Parts: sequence; structure tokens; C-alpha cells
Amino acid sequence: MEILSIIYLGFMFLSIYFLFLFLLLFIWNKKRLWDFPKTKKEYSISVLVPAFNEESTIKGTIEAVFDIEYPIRELIVLNDGSTDDTQKIVESLLKKYPKLKLVNKKNSGKGDSLNQGVEMAKGELVVVVDADSYPAKDSFKKLVGFFDDEKVGAATCVFVPRNRNKFFEKLQVIEYNVIAFTRKLLGYVDGIYVTPGPLAMYRKSLLKEIGGFDTTNMTEDIEIAWHLIHAGYKVRMCLSTNATTIVPDKVKPWYKQRIRWTVGGLQCISKYKKSFLRKGMLGLFILPFFVIQLFLGLLGLSLFVYLITTRILGDYIFAKYSIQIGTPLITMNDLYITPSFLNYLGLILFILGFTFTILVLSIMKEKILKKQNIFNLLFYSFVYLIMYAPILITAIYKFIKRNYQWR
Repeated sequence: MEILSIIYLGFMFLSIYFLFLFLLLFIWNKKRLWDFPKTKKEYSISVLVPAFNEESTIKGTIEAVFDIEYPIRELIVLNDGSTDDTQKIVESLLKKYPKLKLVNKKNSGKGDSLNQGVEMAKGELVVVVDADSYPAKDSFKKLVGFFDDEKVGAATCVFVPRNRNKFFEKLQVIEYNVIAFTRKLLGYVDGIYVTPGPLAMYRKSLLKEIGGFDTTNMTEDIEIAWHLIHAGYKVRMCLSTNATTIVPDKVKPWYKQRIRWTVGGLQCISKYKKSFLRKGMLGLFILPFFVIQLFLGLLGLSLFVYLITTRILGDYIFAKYSIQIGTPLITMNDLYITPSFLNYLGLILFILGFTFTILVLSIMKEKILKKQNIFNLLFYSFVYLIMYAPILITAIYKFIKRNYQWR
């Protein structure tokens, strides 16, 4: 039990350490969370929309892009071998939007589609928008200012679920807001590790300089951010604008999506492992941050399985022999829980995490806290986050077996 206590304490220490890191970053930067650099320069922008079987959302995405309050040079839809009516829907919009272009190609994956789009793009900046996402009207004008700094290679913003009526969707609304807030805080230490697909703006010359998107990675939006940082460039984030995106409304598609995200993260760790603890923010912060998160997930899962297994076996053995010798199975002593330092530490960790979640929801401009009842928050903290444990195990297995499947 001494070894178990040491492991437990280590797990708690690392968890509380990162929680306090985010709290300190918030305290130091709370007065400028919503700031964004303004520019007098007008950048030439090409928008790329990779699409595969997006007939239900592609029209809305195109309309949202052309409704943005910033001039664009072109919008290129990269139809990646869709078998539904995606092509027909885009073709029906070509006359309405003269700057709209359609490229029909064989299915070769999102990364390859984006690389072809970058080669075609005429703009100085390239914006990637998923075909089921809807950028806010002010999104482009609040992102372009970051590129006045020549070392900035990419910029991103907040992403929140567009569909948010079902219970499972509401849980993801909580999650997406927490992720967006913590990602913004990481930006103050140059630690933004992903430029998500719903909306990401890139300097085209730098994309071409580093060879474009990795066509073998399951999460090209994580890999491209790491690649830019590895090459010495910066990634920035704006908290005062957003893009909405369609999220899974059922557990099965959500489960598959999160496995893909996790496998892609593991691919990135493997690809850039030689940079671990070496010069640059990728090696000194982002990689260790990812690895520690992975370690904490495995450690937490192992502790949970160990404690549950030993408890079940202990109760089974006790019950079996108690029945044989005729002793009572339950006494008043069994109903008494002996307090310990580890129990108190675990309770403190949960309270801190729960409080941090409430803090984030209260800070975000969406004021989402008013729309969530206590059950949603408790379910998110107790059940939803624990659902990542089997995802992690499955993703590690698929990564080892090199079973990389987009869907």
C-alpha cells in the first residue's frame, strides 16, 4: 500500500499542479483575455472548405463564409470524392457566389485535399473551415491582426457546438468552453498545440515552407500546429470571436471521433519525440504537457481499476467465508468510512476541478452557466470525463496496431 500511496500522491500532485498553472495564467492575464491586435492592413484571404459527404451542412457553411464582415479573394470547396449530393449543392451556389470555386477530386483524405487547396490558393492568408462549421461574422477581422507579427504562422478562435439541445450535446458545450478557455491561457506561454478544423487562419508562405499538412496524420490540425512551432513560428488564439460546429449527438459517433483525436495525438508524439525536453516550446512545454496528460490518464485509469478490482475481490472472499462460518456480512463498523489524507486530497482535487469548470463557464461571454443545471455539471465531472478512459485504451491499442481509420 505504500507504493500505491506514493503513486496516488504523484497523480494528485500533477493534477493539482496543472490546475493551479491555469489559475495563475488566468490571474496574470485576466485583464487582456478578450484583446486582439488590430491592423490597418487588408490581407488577401483564400478560404478552403474540405468536404466529404457534407450535403446536410455545406450550404450553410458557404453562406456563413460569404456573410463574414471581411473581404475574401476566393472560397474553394475541395470535394473529396463525396458520394452524396455535396457536389450538386455546391454547383447550385456557383452563380450566386462568383468567388466560389469547386474542385472535385478522388477521395484521398483531408490533409491531401488541403495541400491541393494551398497550392491553388491566391491569397496571402489561407483559412480552413470545416464543411459543418459556421464562422462568426467578425471572425476574420479579429484574427488577421495577429499576422502583423511575421513570426505568427497560424491563428484560431473559440469553437462551440451549434447543436446544443440534447443532453449529450449540452455536455459537449461545457467541454468545448473549458477547452477554449484553457487553450487561450496556454497561448500566454506559447503553448497552443492545435489549430482546429472549424476555423484556422494560416500564413500561406509558411505552410508551403514546411511542406503543408501531414497526409498520414489522423489529426492534421494538431500536427500542422506542432510543425509550425517546431519550425520556430507562433500560434495565436482570439477569445472574443468564435465559430460554431456540429457535434455528435450520440455516444457512438462521439466515441469514434475522440478515438481519432487521441490516435492523432499519439502520432504527433511519436513524430516529434526527438524534440522532447529540447530547445523550443514544442520540446520544452507542449510535448511534456501532452505526455503528462497521457500519463495522468493511464495512471488514473490504472488506480481506478486496481481499487475496484481489489474491493470486489475482497468483498467476494469476505462474503464467501463469512457465509461458511456463519458470521454477519455487514456490521455497523462496515458503514463507517475512515478518513485519510488521501481521501481528503481526492475530495479537494474534485472540488478544485469542479470550481474551475464553474469559473470558466461564468467567464465565457456565452454565459452558458445560466443554461446548465447542477445535474449537467455533476454528470460532466463524474461521468463524462471518465468516459475518456476506455477511449484512451482503445486509441493506444489502435496506435500500436497502426489501425488508422478516419471513421
